[in-house]
Amino acid sequence: MDTLLEILDDIRPDLDFTSEENLMGDKLLTSFDVLAIVSEISEAYGIRLSAGEIRPENFNSVQAMWDMITRLKAVKR
Repeated sequence: MDTLLEILDDIRPDLDFTSEENLMGDKLLTSFDVLAIVSEISEAYGIRLSAGEIRPENFNSVQAMWDMITRLKAVKR
């Protein structure tokens, strides 16, 4: 998860991702932020996020993002 936190901090250093739990609901992340996050996650973890994965509940918190990454990595195997 450290890599994910580094990615998020690089994209939005102004947010405290460890404490925020409603990033999308509170409109703390823009659509451009999400696209950048998707790109970086794909590269860092060697996974592909389908359009169906790019929904608010998968990006509301760092834990939600980590759960998505873990699930997609397990499917890839």
